[in-house]
Amino acid sequence: MRKTIRDDLLAQLSMNGTEGGYYTDLVDDYMGMWDAKQGLLQDIRERGVAVEVTTNAGVTNVRKNDSVGELVKVNAQMLKLLDALNIKPGQSAGEDIVL
Repeated sequence: MRKTIRDDLLAQLSMNGTEGGYYTDLVDDYMGMWDAKQGLLQDIRERGVAVEVTTNAGVTNVRKNDSVGELVKVNAQMLKLLDALNIKPGQSAGEDIVL
């Protein structure tokens, strides 16, 4: 899936006439964030949106999984990168981009 998304983003840049090392680097930045997003989603799937935390005193509390907030931040940054690349999610040259 990762290769498909990267290839699709590069194809969209080509269709827009936006090519060059700078833009390829931005696509690579986007893919790095995509990797981070996958890790955050995996953590949320495994541990849930709330996690148990044991304090030094041995008391167990439930608090939100930090991955949820980080996922929101990563998604926002990914959308900003797409905007900087002048790529709209519905503009796919191949398969749809999964954000």
